[in-house]
Amino acid sequence: MNGVATSRRRVAITGIGLVTPLGNDAASTWAALMAARSGIAPIASFDASGFPVRVAAEVKGFDAAAVAEPKRLKFANRYQRFALAAAAEALRDAGVAPDDTTAVRWGCVVGTGMMGVDFAALAELHRDFAPDGELDVNRFFAAGTAAADPLAFCRSQPNAGLWLLVRRFGIRGYASAVHTACSSGGQAVGAGMKLIRRGTADYVLAGGFDSMIDPIGLAAFCLLGALSPDNDTPTRASRPFDRTRNGFVLGEGAGFLVLEEWHAARRRGAHIYAELAGDGNSLSSYRITDTHPSGDGPIQAMQRALADAGVRPGDVDYVNAHGTSTPMNDRSECAAINAVLGADAARVAVSSTKSLMGHLVAAAGAVEAAVCALAIQHRTAPVNANLLELDPECDLDFVRDRPRQRRIGVALSNSFGFGGSNNCLVLRHPDDVQA
Repeated sequence: MNGVATSRRRVAITGIGLVTPLGNDAASTWAALMAARSGIAPIASFDASGFPVRVAAEVKGFDAAAVAEPKRLKFANRYQRFALAAAAEALRDAGVAPDDTTAVRWGCVVGTGMMGVDFAALAELHRDFAPDGELDVNRFFAAGTAAADPLAFCRSQPNAGLWLLVRRFGIRGYASAVHTACSSGGQAVGAGMKLIRRGTADYVLAGGFDSMIDPIGLAAFCLLGALSPDNDTPTRASRPFDRTRNGFVLGEGAGFLVLEEWHAARRRGAHIYAELAGDGNSLSSYRITDTHPSGDGPIQAMQRALADAGVRPGDVDYVNAHGTSTPMNDRSECAAINAVLGADAARVAVSSTKSLMGHLVAAAGAVEAAVCALAIQHRTAPVNANLLELDPECDLDFVRDRPRQRRIGVALSNSFGFGGSNNCLVLRHPDDVQA
């Protein structure tokens, strides 16, 4: 139908798992999106009263004890526990998991957060080793201190979450951790797709997880001036593409997909949410925090993703935008969508689900890819909440007021990271695949 060579191994999405500010599983997250129910509220996990920004999109009511046995949890920080829960849900949903005969044919690719040492651990280090403001090196190896605890070191490693996942689920094939800021989760999912295409794996657990909702993460983004300071109206703070937008809202969570070779999924009678059909990436390096106003880097990523999937602009029905709610990002992304889709842009539904769940940073791309798969399945484009005064430079068909029911044949998921890393994923309706 779209000129795609049928000899290439296709990739099916057969499992979804989510832990987000909207819910601790995929069903509750989707229900909140459909109800346009915001997950943004005053920060509850620490005292933020001294910060200029005091709102965030936190995961709520999460039971870490249900994730794994205590001996494994002692190795896991907060967002790695989100990952264990979301990955377990994705595998249950897919109805397939590694066993003795398939473990080496399973891969695991994750987008992971950059903050390996949380604020509580740093505060403990300060109390133990610099109580008077000066570092006392002689106290480092004293028994009972955090510095003498090897587990504290293990938890801080960038690949600690990856290690936990492959150990927990018995994956013995290819494994890799990606950190490219806000595009990490999307690039991890795209990398998983390529593993299956080239025959390195038959199944891949792919996703992302992160939390920067702590004093250090919040302070860093406050100093950048990137966060919305609308503390009195938290549910309105994230308003992508609105003329009055003034920054994004920090979120946290995890999203995982089970990816599977298409014919194998069909043979075992798996439920297929969508085909993961294309992946495009670029590095624009315009500014550390911004893409070029023309949308140059995102344009390349979107064009490469469409070409990879063999999809024409006229085939696209929905774009889950990166849509951070910052002035520069939203205008740049709209310019990119218009440049790539051309005359077809006017009829494509667009929304940013960050308007309800905030920006999940390294987890965002994986969670939003899962949202696109659910949108295809439920024939519904999620709403772009809080869009009351459209920025005239953001001239697209945004899903306003309520979710929009429509058949979605092709969906795009955009993720654009600090430093200029850009990713676009293409998902296709399973009924449209000619395999």
